Amino acid sequence: MSIIFSIVVDGIAYGMILFMISVGLSITMGLMRIINLAHGGFALLGGAAVHVLSVRLGVPFLIASFTAVILVIVLALVLERLLYRHIYGFGELGQVLATIGIVFLMIATVNLFLGSTILSLGAPQSLTAAVDLGFKTLPLHRVIVILAGFMILALLWLLMEKTRFGIYLRASVDNKVAAASLGINTPRVFLAAFAIGAGLAAFGGILGAELLPIEAYYPLRYMVLFLIVVSVGGLGSIPGSFVASLGLGILDTAGRYLLPGIGTIFFFLAITALLALRPQGLLGKAQ
Repeated sequence: MSIIFSIVVDGIAYGMILFMISVGLSITMGLMRIINLAHGGFALLGGAAVHVLSVRLGVPFLIASFTAVILVIVLALVLERLLYRHIYGFGELGQVLATIGIVFLMIATVNLFLGSTILSLGAPQSLTAAVDLGFKTLPLHRVIVILAGFMILALLWLLMEKTRFGIYLRASVDNKVAAASLGINTPRVFLAAFAIGAGLAAFGGILGAELLPIEAYYPLRYMVLFLIVVSVGGLGSIPGSFVASLGLGILDTAGRYLLPGIGTIFFFLAITALLALRPQGLLGKAQ
């Protein structure tokens, strides 16, 4: 029972990290119709910014983390205006080549200034303190990650379903010309959605650095993992990304605990079988 509980808790925490980083990719790929392979790079830049602020400049970790997320959002706004707005009009292959080029630029920049080793984020020791739940003790970091994941899910649902912005975004995706004719500023809507996705990636990268360490090749190392979450959950489906992240997090963790030698093989076989049965993903719409 102890092993099962550890698998569930670690798997949920791992899944929450995947969700926070991947949900922005699901929004850009499923709703905005752009293949942004550079999405994981925003998680890298968020972690790198915290390293510089917290470890090298001595800024308190929480302030450094908040500042890093804001900096990544600002950078995303600039990139969307200068680069991505043109990439939207590319074909699928053009989007892949353009965004993978952005990935290599991000990697080269971090590698040049910070090196290729794992970057410490200077998190306080209190995050490793044990929290007694009565029937089990957990590291505080795991508890924070799980709670943050549920909070992000609730906020995104409210944003997409209960606000005017969510209505504007769905309308712009369904028919950009019709939405613009009704007075919706579609470029601004896409700009905001892109910035939100980048900010979530940065937040997830910082919070999940213990499980997915920050280093220069982070975007390439975990690119396939983030794409798997989006594919399994269904393009553009926030609930789908959440369910897929939790399921894949628990599945991957179980494989590492119970089948350390072949766990990764079992993980990818399960994903292949699932996508063969449901090519549109768990909660995606059939094309």
